[in-house]
Amino acid sequence: MVNKIDFNQIKVNNPHVEDYCIAGFVVRLVMNSEARLWEMMDQYKPFVMEPSPDRKPLFTMSVVEKENWCKGNNYEEEYRQEEESMEIAAGHVDGYRCYMFILYGFVTCRVIANDDFSKAMVLLTNNELYGLNNALMLTYAFATASRQTVLFHSSVTVLDDYAYMFLGKSGTGKSTHSQLWLKNFPEAHLLNDDNPVMRVEDGRGYIYGTPWSGKTPCYRNLRYPIGALVQLKQAPYNKITRLSPIKAYSYLLPSISGMRWDKTLSEGIHFTENWIASNLPVYFLECLPDDAAAQLSHSEIAVKNTNKES
Repeated sequence: MVNKIDFNQIKVNNPHVEDYCIAGFVVRLVMNSEARLWEMMDQYKPFVMEPSPDRKPLFTMSVVEKENWCKGNNYEEEYRQEEESMEIAAGHVDGYRCYMFILYGFVTCRVIANDDFSKAMVLLTNNELYGLNNALMLTYAFATASRQTVLFHSSVTVLDDYAYMFLGKSGTGKSTHSQLWLKNFPEAHLLNDDNPVMRVEDGRGYIYGTPWSGKTPCYRNLRYPIGALVQLKQAPYNKITRLSPIKAYSYLLPSISGMRWDKTLSEGIHFTENWIASNLPVYFLECLPDDAAAQLSHSEIAVKNTNKES
């Protein structure tokens, strides 16, 4: 198939460039300097880097106008995933990767990226900030998949310089359990409430805050070693169990963002997820939304890290 798009020739009218450092990777955004979106992007301010012409970003995303968009009806859809009120559709246009986000039946953005996701262009069509956030977040997840880095759907609380990740399906009570930790342990603070990044660095697992934190405005450019990962399940009682690596792997799977239908990206995710399950403590917490649940999880996972450092 002949490629009709030259990413080196992407034109952005009156361009303004900003670089962001997200979990140690540079993300570059190019957008019209007069775009009203710049005034709406406070969540990215903690991650802004000073301009540098010599810096090489992980990927560059250009926000383009309609006339720059690939013309023709040559989109071939390969995969569609539903998540609450949103759909993610993925496929190819002229041999390039293409993915779009559909909210309440309306396409919010369309993204075309090259094979390694180092170059991408996005057309924002509805609910622009929502579309841009998702375009940046998912492109980041795809671009880092082979770099021992994964984007989690998780709420993260920090206590005594360790990060504790609470995982589970939407509505399980991740945010609630984090808030219970904040209530019961005044030294604790929230790092991220929806989409933190986890990286394996020098044989250790670290969790980073990101510009993407769901409905909770918590955008912290900080890094902490992981104390534990906790999969939550609502129950009429409180009980916590340490999972074996095999069980941990299966429980972690739904909480990691990625293009699993793509062989190369899937292998990268698998490698990192296998490392997490084999090297980090993963727990299963059946719980009520009460103080006792927070005290139980704290006594099982946080106290052990405190004792380890003593």
